[in-house]
Amino acid sequence: MAATVVTVDRNVKAGVMPILRGHWVTLTAFFKSLFLGRSSTIQYPEENRPVSERYRGIHILTAREDGSPKCVACYMCATVCPAECIFIEAGERPEKTIEKYPTRFEIDLLRCVYCGFCVDACPEEAIIMSRENNLVGTSRADLVIDRDRLMARGELVEHGGGYRPDDHDVRRPVRIAALERLKQEHGIVPGMPEGRETPRS
Repeated sequence: MAATVVTVDRNVKAGVMPILRGHWVTLTAFFKSLFLGRSSTIQYPEENRPVSERYRGIHILTAREDGSPKCVACYMCATVCPAECIFIEAGERPEKTIEKYPTRFEIDLLRCVYCGFCVDACPEEAIIMSRENNLVGTSRADLVIDRDRLMARGELVEHGGGYRPDDHDVRRPVRIAALERLKQEHGIVPGMPEGRETPRS
């Protein structure tokens, strides 16, 4: 649904005409909703407004074909996060083609600002954002989502996927900034450890 942009003329003098125009807009909307059924009101939560496919909602952790997380625990999403709400602990994988995997991957949704930087920085496209905007919990712990809950969110089809890397072209600068921050602050350069060859396709 496209929004109408109204340019406001600040030089209009006070008088009766601006008031009459305002009443005209109100009455027009009233009669449209009364006789034509063009109401802007929706019956929430039974009905939801359509949201953009690039909507930045609650995160989804994607999985490989074998069901394991695509995340390789490179810490780039946690490094680039301006709210510092992503917590990762890494473990070694037995495969030579995959260096690490997250034994712990948590996002504190109460601290998250839903900027999408984690999606931009991820080299494996392991994290995307959904179109879900219903953030409800009875305690703070309910809104700290762990790895298993993030992966299970991929099965929720009623909202669909939202903001993801292939929707835009700003991904490379964010990745470069995250790599530089990793190197400067932690002395970490993500990559395959010595003695392992990078697989070639």
